[in-house]
Amino acid sequence: MDYIVNGFYEAIKLIFSFDSELYEIIGLSVFVSSSAVIISVLFSIPMAVTLGIKEFIGKEIFARLMYTLMGIPSVLVGLLVAITLSRRGPLGILGLMYTPKAMIIAQFVLITPLMMGLIFTIVRKRGKEIERAGRLLGARNIHLILLIIRELKVEIMMAVLTAFSRAISEVGAVMIVGGNIKNHTRVITTSIVMFNSMGDYELAIALGIILLLISLIINSLLYRYKEGG
Repeated sequence: MDYIVNGFYEAIKLIFSFDSELYEIIGLSVFVSSSAVIISVLFSIPMAVTLGIKEFIGKEIFARLMYTLMGIPSVLVGLLVAITLSRRGPLGILGLMYTPKAMIIAQFVLITPLMMGLIFTIVRKRGKEIERAGRLLGARNIHLILLIIRELKVEIMMAVLTAFSRAISEVGAVMIVGGNIKNHTRVITTSIVMFNSMGDYELAIALGIILLLISLIINSLLYRYKEGG
């Protein structure tokens, strides 16, 4: 038990020593996950709102497919993205493998079905009522979509924060496409796996504490928005 207690003690010291390697890993993790979420937001919110209020052939099939993809294993996403970006893949000419850009792409693919599924479900339940009220007030097309987004902003923000939580805590996809390269593609989750296997428990625990704090912040924001709604 002594090495565990000592590991926590050294981890706390490491955090407050502002170790450059530790904070470089944290910074890259936040950058990659934030970038993936921002790109996904630009695509997922308008698409999910539009599909949620529109009636079209195959809507139920689309919904079931999206709900299935919400829980897609991250290693499978990593594999598909790696095949696409590899030298022999269709996008291999871009040379994106083992770069932060590849990690952003992998996280985008991973969280977009989750974000879309959550928002799609919300809009299906409450969007029609808002749409009718908006049309009575003369809202059309893009203005109608913006009205629904504004009225459901609390629920949509919760979906976005949930997606960010999954992005920053996932390991499989970014390990496959990023390679966990020091000073280049090493993020919190992949570093925890590596440092643990190396027996470097101080760094592993320090990063685990940081990840826990990030999770606490996200869940606090979720709770705040939920109570605000």
